[in-house]
Amino acid sequence: MNNLGADIIRLWVAATDYTTEMTVSDEILKRVADSYRRIRNTARFMMANLHGFDPVVDMVAPADMLSLDCWVVDRAAQLQKEIDQAYSEYQFHTVNQKIQSFCSEDLGSFYLDIIKDRQYTTQADSLARRSAQTALFHVMEAFTRWISPILSFTADEIWQSMPGERAESVFLETWYEGLVELDGSEEQGRDFWKQILDAKTATNKVLEAARSDGKIKASMSAEITLYCDDALTANLNVLGGELKFVLIASNVTVKSLADADADAVATEMEGLKVSVSLSEKSKCVRCWHHTDEVGTSELHPELCGRCISNLPDGEGEKRLYA
Repeated sequence: MNNLGADIIRLWVAATDYTTEMTVSDEILKRVADSYRRIRNTARFMMANLHGFDPVVDMVAPADMLSLDCWVVDRAAQLQKEIDQAYSEYQFHTVNQKIQSFCSEDLGSFYLDIIKDRQYTTQADSLARRSAQTALFHVMEAFTRWISPILSFTADEIWQSMPGERAESVFLETWYEGLVELDGSEEQGRDFWKQILDAKTATNKVLEAARSDGKIKASMSAEITLYCDDALTANLNVLGGELKFVLIASNVTVKSLADADADAVATEMEGLKVSVSLSEKSKCVRCWHHTDEVGTSELHPELCGRCISNLPDGEGEKRLYA
């Protein structure tokens, strides 16, 4: 208790299936501590990106939010139902598993990874940035409640730092009711983003292999060619120029699977091959994308056109999806 803290001990209890023999050791507690840090670090990142956000003034209506932001709020709404069911059945280890999966897969490896560019490079009061902050606010309102029965001290610490007016304690609250679900009529709905997530996961493995082989230093220095079947091509083309933000690369080209050359790497996703090359274009010092636009402005020779437009006196960047 003195070394790990109460919440890690509580998490160990919750993560263990009490219907079978419960075991504990230093190694088991170490793994639990790692799981706790994943939850805490995820919450810290979301809270940091809510800095300067006033829900009364800055909240974006669901109809005006970017497609990816609507997706993550919907994902949280679905998960809240599953967590509520697990709590009602006293399946605390299931609650822990679902929260861990949400932190590592839906958030850490996908949503939070994608919105970093938007949060750091778009104008402070732009729709693109406020939409992401609105989604993070909704997720954190729900997330803090989910973990409160298990990670009581951590939940209370988060609650006291959340923006907006609220009850004195998270323990006086019920489930968050502000999560808006997708109704199935959206052109970019659950199935669409599930396929994009799968494509990103598969592409990331090829990028990691290229990084390990010394072919690239970071994904932002890469130019990616995706060779896809017709169904995947249609969905990826919907994102247009925003696909590079999803894959965290400087340039992404989508081609037919039939055009794949010998250098294209087959992925675990059916109908997708990936080719990676090192970009030879100049790097923007603000967004780190490699593009021919760098050096074309006398006033801002180290910035790309997108970053110039995102400066306080610029017209601002328009995002639709990611």
